[in-house]
Amino acid sequence: MATQSKEQADATTSGQTTGDKAAEAARKLNEAGQFAADQFTKRISEMNFPGMSDLDAVTTANRRNMEALSAANRTALEGAQTVARRYSEIMQQAMTEMGEAVKALASTEAPEQKAAKQMELLKAAYQHAVANMKELSELIQKSNAEAVGLLNARFSEGMDEVKGLIEKFGKKAGS
Repeated sequence: MATQSKEQADATTSGQTTGDKAAEAARKLNEAGQFAADQFTKRISEMNFPGMSDLDAVTTANRRNMEALSAANRTALEGAQTVARRYSEIMQQAMTEMGEAVKALASTEAPEQKAAKQMELLKAAYQHAVANMKELSELIQKSNAEAVGLLNARFSEGMDEVKGLIEKFGKKAGS
């Protein structure tokens, strides 16, 4: 009988899976990020910067940055959970197929038939493995693209916000 680690036993008794733990960790990370953004906003608003009249724009930009980072983290976590679920399904399917292959080989009588059957099963297993690796890599790539897309969109928005602030500042200074 395989022994469980203390963490596995705790997770089993508490009903939490690895995915649940990861989701909880991501939620806590998002909360911590939001708390940091709120504290940053509070501290900046308490300060008085000469010539920097639009602190709300700066703090709003920082809050949006944290929101984008949290959204990207959520997207990456969801992608990792999808990959883990699919990997588990693939492993279950592989075990079922292996059991069927053993039965098929056991029922074959002649050595020539066994050799032919082994080659047939080996070829099918290889094709499944390649298809499964391709599927998993596509899932990972899709998840990464979505997360990076969120960050890229926020970066572009941030640059537009900075440009707007610079133009606004330039107009006030030139007045």
